[in-house]
Amino acid sequence: MTDWSRYDESDAKVRPGRGSRPRSKTRPAHLEAVDATVTAVDRGRYTVRTADAVVMAVKARELGRRGLVVGDAVGVVGDVTGTPDTLARIVRRDERVTALRRTADDTDTAERVVVANASQIAIFAALADPEPNPRVIDRCLVAGFDGGMRALLVLTKADLASADALREMYEPLGVTVIETSVLRDGGPEADPGLALLRESLHGERTVFVGPSGVGKSTLVNALVPDADRAVGRVNDVTGRGRHTSTSSLMLEFGGGGWIVDTPGVRSFGLAHVDPAHFIAAFPDVAAAADALCPRGCTHESAELGCELDGWASESADRQARVDSIRRLLASRAAGEQY
Repeated sequence: MTDWSRYDESDAKVRPGRGSRPRSKTRPAHLEAVDATVTAVDRGRYTVRTADAVVMAVKARELGRRGLVVGDAVGVVGDVTGTPDTLARIVRRDERVTALRRTADDTDTAERVVVANASQIAIFAALADPEPNPRVIDRCLVAGFDGGMRALLVLTKADLASADALREMYEPLGVTVIETSVLRDGGPEADPGLALLRESLHGERTVFVGPSGVGKSTLVNALVPDADRAVGRVNDVTGRGRHTSTSSLMLEFGGGGWIVDTPGVRSFGLAHVDPAHFIAAFPDVAAAADALCPRGCTHESAELGCELDGWASESADRQARVDSIRRLLASRAAGEQY
């Protein structure tokens, strides 16, 4: 049996108290943090690029639940040399200038930021194999305009079909339409559309979006030869492509810009888009709407009280523009997924 008489109070192990000094809520300022840009995200690890190196990093606790996406401007501390098997910490996320957002569907209020700080969106569609889907293009355009970006429409496989109908639909919106075909004689470098695309990407940060199987990864590899993005093919039965890019990746473009390649999309929820905010992407139409339309106007039709028709009737170009904008608004209001 234990002889308790051999023990006294000095043998007791007492856990020290926390003291009376309150814990400080002041976070370190991290004035020494190095500016960087997130170029890839993979299961809680972030690839960031500083002025001098490519660095692996984790998110610091003080950022809380603030999400980080490709394109975010951040501040990093710790080992920022880019030495293998080292990790820096991301301690700051700067305010986003633009953001491409989407929701799971049109009833889901939880929006997801796809890419941050892109200056323009390049929407990819094939003219054939698979057939172009204007409703997907419309939805990507709405999200791009709402996010504050300029828009390109890149039509691939131009050797298989005419682009005239799609040009008529989208050029009135100020969208630059580019036709490409990597199968023309001489390969990609002989394609005038690729040269025009390079020119449009110069000095910009451009996010590439579009369905799988339309040739997006093929063009990324032509523009950035060491990108080595996987290339798939279209299913002969469903007419859909296989997802070859599984995560977003930001690549430096040799022509003096950046490309953000994203996985193929099958749907693009727009629950987060305010139609009034969307109209603001078209300054001339927004000015006319402010001057003529009643408060709360959805601008969907004259029957619903919109006064844009009188303003648009003065010019065929205005009419085409208003018609195109209303088509996009109808796509937003329909609540359909494609």
